[in-house]
Amino acid sequence: MWKNYLSNIIEECQFKAPATEIELLSVQKELKIELPKKLTELFNETNGVDGKYYSYIWSTEQMVRENLSVWDIEEFENYKKPDNLLFFVDAGNGDLFGYLILNGKVQNDDIYVWNHEDGSQTVIASSLEEFIKGWYGGGISI
Repeated sequence: MWKNYLSNIIEECQFKAPATEIELLSVQKELKIELPKKLTELFNETNGVDGKYYSYIWSTEQMVRENLSVWDIEEFENYKKPDNLLFFVDAGNGDLFGYLILNGKVQNDDIYVWNHEDGSQTVIASSLEEFIKGWYGGGISI
C-alpha cells in the first residue's frame, strides 16, 4: 500500500528492505515511545524512503539518531524544547516533521512541523497520507 502510494506521488522513490521486528522494537526502546500505526505499516514495507538527494522518510536508525539529537536541544526563554514530537523526516531547511507525543504515546494522526528558528510547532496535515501528498506533491509549504 505505502510503496504504491509513495510511487504515485514521488517519481524517484528508492525503497529499502522492510524494517525488521528488532529494528522496530529498537526504536521503541531507545526513544521510549510507541510508534504510530501508519508509520509502523510504512516501515513494514520499507525501512525508510530515499530520493536522489535526500530522504523522504527516515529509516528507523536515522529516526532514533535524529530524535535523540533534537530532543537534547536546550530550552531557553521563548524557545520550546521539541521533546514532545516524534520526528520522521526533515524539511531540508532545519525544520522537522513529526507526531505529537505525550508519555511515550502518539496523541493523534496529525503531523506537525517544528520550526528550528523559533521552536514553534504547527499542525500541517491531519495524517501521514495527507502529509506525503501535500508536502511532496506541492500542496503544503512552510
